[in-house]
Amino acid sequence: MDTTPRIYRPERTALVFLDPYNDFLAEDGKLWPRLAEVAEATDLRANLKAVLAAVRATGIPVVIAPHHRSRPGDFEGWDHPTPYQLGAAQMKIFEQGSHGGEWHPDFAPRAGDIVASEHWTASGFAGTDLDYRLKQIGATHLIFVGLIANTCVEGTARAATDLGYHVTLVRDATAAFSPEAMHAAHEINAPSYAHAVLTSTDLITQLA
Repeated sequence: MDTTPRIYRPERTALVFLDPYNDFLAEDGKLWPRLAEVAEATDLRANLKAVLAAVRATGIPVVIAPHHRSRPGDFEGWDHPTPYQLGAAQMKIFEQGSHGGEWHPDFAPRAGDIVASEHWTASGFAGTDLDYRLKQIGATHLIFVGLIANTCVEGTARAATDLGYHVTLVRDATAAFSPEAMHAAHEINAPSYAHAVLTSTDLITQLA
């Protein structure tokens, strides 16, 4: 895999952060209990902070790719919403106007960050303006962090490869509901589409 330091030049690189919501990242988030084992084992929140700080220090743009925030009647009239979507709607994950649907305060967008339109499925590109926004800033190389490793991170990163981007995953700046899901995301699936799979330390060293 290509891990040469010059590859992450600020003028052509962007960090894509998937779903930095309280429901994922806060201690009282609806999904934190399911993520906690893996997130704590990887030191997720500390690594996210470190990666964000390093990326901002280099001038690499930060792009938030947020999941759809739950609203009443979301799937009325849909022919075939997935069980995953219906389960999230029933739990009111990332509910609009709720604490869980707000940005985690440590990872909220800052002035100058880009917030793409909300995605409804595992791909942050499907039905959103993410590709357009990335092209407007000249990004060709994307670094992916956020939640969840084997769903939205993988789905968005796979789509990025299909669209011609260079894709880097940061294995300890994400989490999943089980160690097995993390293993599948990075050891089994990632080699088929990602150009690099790094630790946060590896990435930060290269950025420095």
